[in-house]
Amino acid sequence: MCTTDADRTGTVHGLCEPAMSLYTTALREGRLPRAELAEAPCLLQRGLIHPDPDDERWARPVPASAALTRLLRPLAQEVFERLDTTATLVDTLMPLTSVAGHEPRPAITVLHGRERVVSALRDASRAARDEVLTAQPGGNRLAHNMRQGVTNARAVIAAGGRMRHLYQHPVRYSTRFTEYLDQLPPGHLEVRTMEQAIDRLIVFDREVAYIPAAPGNDTALEIRHPALVRYLVHVYEVLWAQATPYTQQLPTTAPGIPVTAVQQSIARLLTEGHVDEVVARKMGISVRTCRSHIAKLMHTLGATNRTHLGALLVESGIVEAPGAERTLRPDPARADHSN
Repeated sequence: MCTTDADRTGTVHGLCEPAMSLYTTALREGRLPRAELAEAPCLLQRGLIHPDPDDERWARPVPASAALTRLLRPLAQEVFERLDTTATLVDTLMPLTSVAGHEPRPAITVLHGRERVVSALRDASRAARDEVLTAQPGGNRLAHNMRQGVTNARAVIAAGGRMRHLYQHPVRYSTRFTEYLDQLPPGHLEVRTMEQAIDRLIVFDREVAYIPAAPGNDTALEIRHPALVRYLVHVYEVLWAQATPYTQQLPTTAPGIPVTAVQQSIARLLTEGHVDEVVARKMGISVRTCRSHIAKLMHTLGATNRTHLGALLVESGIVEAPGAERTLRPDPARADHSN
């Protein structure tokens, strides 16, 4: 037996099997004994059957098409009202989406993977319009880095931007870096070098900066926090003011002694007690190149071993006296060859 609860919401619930059977019989025969409606009172409640005005013993069916139209009308009205409400909300709020703009970017983003780092730098280079500041430790550029560097630099220059590069002194002797400079138009790039530099730093338009997040080139931090970017730019400007323009010759250390600025830096680090590996890392050169410079120092000064070299470095004025009394630490890997 179907439910006798009235439909208070105006919606149509499914008819039970007895109700469907009786309604089908009524439609086929044109009428139905009212006594049989006791098994399916919902037929009367839903207006599918109405009492016969001429004979109270019978009930007559309402045609299915007419019943369907009447029962669907309130449902259709509800749908139209909801659609109208939806349209009103869209018309009201849609214009405000442009006011809100995009979700703000995070202040600091960790970029994992070399491809993602390279992609971020490439996109930032294309978007730069004012100035790009870079600090690159080391004295040489790898071939694949140079190709990408040329591409990024050309994108900045094409947009009217300028670039400043800060390297360490050994880059002056790099043929690959010379090739890099030759591929860029003059007047858009300024280069300076210094003895030691901070780790890799790139700043685009003083709005976004990139620094390493871990050793190597596979992880980087993308920094958009204004205060942090401003601080990094300040650090860069301090280093830049102390650096020597690439077009200027590095000052000689002592009259009559042919020692380069790179060799002077190596000499100072040696007298501070650093081993070859540390000196090479601080200078941004390979250990092999570092030892080659040390050998040239010994040959130039006529040193017979590293202890002798330390004394001659002070006597010649290549290094200042405050480190003069310290004996050079012998390189463990070359201890047997120091005499």
